[in-house]
Amino acid sequence: MDCNQVFQFKFNRLIVVFALFSAFLLGSPRVNAQVDTLHSAEKSHGETAEKKKFEIGKFALHHIADSHSWHVIGEKFIGLPVVLYAEGKVVTFNSDDFKGDDDAKVVVEKDGQRFVKMHEKIYFASEAANEHGQYVALNEAHHAENKRPLDFSLTKNTCTLLLSVVLLLVVFISVANGYKKRAGKSPKGLQSWLEPVILFVRDDIAKPNLGHKYERFMPYLLTVFFFIWFNNMLGLVPFLPGGANLTGNIAVTMVLALTTFLITIFNGNKHYWKHIFWMPGVPVPMKIFLMPLELIGIFTKPIALMIRLFANITAGHILVLSLICLIFVFDSLWVSAASVPFAIFIGGIELMVAFIQAFIFTILSALFIGMAVEDHH
Repeated sequence: MDCNQVFQFKFNRLIVVFALFSAFLLGSPRVNAQVDTLHSAEKSHGETAEKKKFEIGKFALHHIADSHSWHVIGEKFIGLPVVLYAEGKVVTFNSDDFKGDDDAKVVVEKDGQRFVKMHEKIYFASEAANEHGQYVALNEAHHAENKRPLDFSLTKNTCTLLLSVVLLLVVFISVANGYKKRAGKSPKGLQSWLEPVILFVRDDIAKPNLGHKYERFMPYLLTVFFFIWFNNMLGLVPFLPGGANLTGNIAVTMVLALTTFLITIFNGNKHYWKHIFWMPGVPVPMKIFLMPLELIGIFTKPIALMIRLFANITAGHILVLSLICLIFVFDSLWVSAASVPFAIFIGGIELMVAFIQAFIFTILSALFIGMAVEDHH
């Protein structure tokens, strides 16, 4: 295996492109598609002091959502930089200025502008607080009506993305240098650990689907496989440097799927496009019928890639959190005798799923690209 070709500079450039594009999408308020249904109804004015029912859904969704702070361990959090574009100005401060409040009750004043945070979204603060002490106006559905500045903050997901890029660069530059120094010799150290996985991607994913053209796309396939795998594993760590649901963020999976889509359409040969727009060997009426279906299929493939990874990773996290939350729902430690072992079991399965999802995304990407570059027989 000529690993000097595999670990060429294209590999590193692809990782950096993923980071910059995904970081922009994660920071953009218009494209941030992280699942967030935490807009809950506010307490009524005459609410009694009775104990409120524990709601698993809100708790689980809150913990898998993106955040302006990063959980270290226990009750300790790291405040992350907040970068806003408001009224023609770039405003920066630390999220600790909100004092951990996520209920729009703490106002941060910067450069003559006032901001509040509610459900991990930052709004312009109202002039006065409402009857609940919140500096936002709520509509009948209890959603905030205040305007929002453009938010380009370094959130938990964005920081994890950059961290994973640094990790990938350090690991694979080290492995590549190992191949250069030990050409023709048995691998050692980190190189020996990763070589079986690299050979797996080459022999079981790239070659069967791309044939003799596999070397051209190996840098991309290796990048996407290890990027997804490493971030899946980081997402299973409940404290710093993990704890972020990066591959469960649809903005990130969209970038990965979009990259596969662009590689496919720009490398498609004339036979590939002919089978889409004017399929050979079938009657003309059938060609007319099949053409729009095949054209739609070009776009449904990357959409399926995007949703599959996002849904599987998110579902695994929600399941583990839901099992742990049963203790609080039933308000009994006896429930932990069943919920904790099941949560540990599901956590073990998630270790396997982390690898499987990276494998599925990579092999489907190789399959779609292979269909586009396949020679005419």
